Amino acid sequence: MPTHDHLRVDLAALRERTPLVHNITNYVVMNLTANALLALGASPIMAHAEEELDELLGLASALVLNIGTLSGGWIHSMHRAAEIAVRRGVPIVLDPVGAGASRLRTDTALSLLRTASPAVIRGNASEILALAGAVGSTRGVDSTHAANDAEDAARQLARTNGCAVAVSGEQDFVTDGNQGFLVAGGHPLMPRVTGLGCVATALVGAYAGVSPTPLRAALAGMATMKAAGEYAAARAAGPGTFVPHFLDGLHALTPDQLVATPRIS
Repeated sequence: MPTHDHLRVDLAALRERTPLVHNITNYVVMNLTANALLALGASPIMAHAEEELDELLGLASALVLNIGTLSGGWIHSMHRAAEIAVRRGVPIVLDPVGAGASRLRTDTALSLLRTASPAVIRGNASEILALAGAVGSTRGVDSTHAANDAEDAARQLARTNGCAVAVSGEQDFVTDGNQGFLVAGGHPLMPRVTGLGCVATALVGAYAGVSPTPLRAALAGMATMKAAGEYAAARAAGPGTFVPHFLDGLHALTPDQLVATPRIS
């Protein structure tokens, strides 16, 4: 069972080892995602060209697949990257952005789920419900459900796929199909900034590169988001000033703050 001491250890390991996180992600969030990884202490690479995937994944500690802006070529590259990562033993974090909103998104997320055998799936409640096959709806890529609406679906998805699942919301829910944790904290400004859910996925990827279990990686990533969100909200005047303070919060985060700020139950 993950403990506060595990969170301290995993943040310290991330800072010491600087895991390289290979992101094939959507172009709306690339800059913010890369800066967030750097601020926390990881090293980002944002590359989707199939011709270099084998070389780059030979260097990577984790692979993040985010389906936010889909095209045929990117889908092909994601599958190719997943195959290489599985062969090399590189942990994969899947973000099924907008699953349930269109057939393309849902089908792509499901096919990547089969190809990638992800260590962690990170999504909002509507996306997790869609992947688990429950009745759910999304408004664009935004959730129309609270995280607790998807707890049973998340457990089912985790058990079926042998992975951890992180459901983001006002309270996040993290499970490996057996154990389940609620992570409270953050701030209402966070949904007013585009891409913070995608950032959460990337941070989970950074932890997946150093943590001994996917559940610990997912829990540490979501707790880190809550802590940095509270740091930023205390200093920001609104969404426009939230982002720089959020990055500062990631950079300033200490192991003691990581376990003190979010409330994990």
